[in-house]
Amino acid sequence: MSRIFPNFPTVEQAPSAGERTTVPPAAEAETMTVWRKSLLFNCKGFTVFDSKGNLRFRVDNYSARSSSGEIVLMDSSGKPLLTIRRKRLSLGENWLIYDGEEALKPRFSVRKHVTLFGSGEIAHVTPCGLRSHPESSYAVEGSYSRKRCAIYDFRRRAVAEVARKEAAPGVALGGDVFRLGVQPDLEPAFAMAVVVILDQMYGS
Repeated sequence: MSRIFPNFPTVEQAPSAGERTTVPPAAEAETMTVWRKSLLFNCKGFTVFDSKGNLRFRVDNYSARSSSGEIVLMDSSGKPLLTIRRKRLSLGENWLIYDGEEALKPRFSVRKHVTLFGSGEIAHVTPCGLRSHPESSYAVEGSYSRKRCAIYDFRRRAVAEVARKEAAPGVALGGDVFRLGVQPDLEPAFAMAVVVILDQMYGS
């Protein structure tokens, strides 16, 4: 059986959807392997490895708390990095991202984007707070269910991408194991938090 997390040196360009530019791969770019499974017995979640196979992020309380609209993204030691909460009483599906286990001041809002015109955008990420800046907004385009989507900044540059992972050339591992590539312009934990929200919105 092939390893779930063989090395990948760079981030590949996401599929085109209209005119846009991409951030060139850099030495600091990070490619992670996301496994839609918790390492804890009888618990759903995510396990994320870096390119060397080291544990990078964990979501172990997925099944226990997702029904209440709260999910915690942790580092390899179990320290809470970001908390994701579903916004109540809002039009459409909207999630908030908080630092650590903060409950009062969200950093970002992620709203499911529904369109009848096939624009390709599936979610929109906007900063929260009175001092938020439009240049801190992001758009997610593509198809999460097909594991082929990307996060774009306000300059239309791809700063992260989700793509299928192959055990060997032409042999995909399946939808529960995929790659998350993050450019130096974006915080890896934030990119993973967006992936967790996309799974809530579009996962099976």
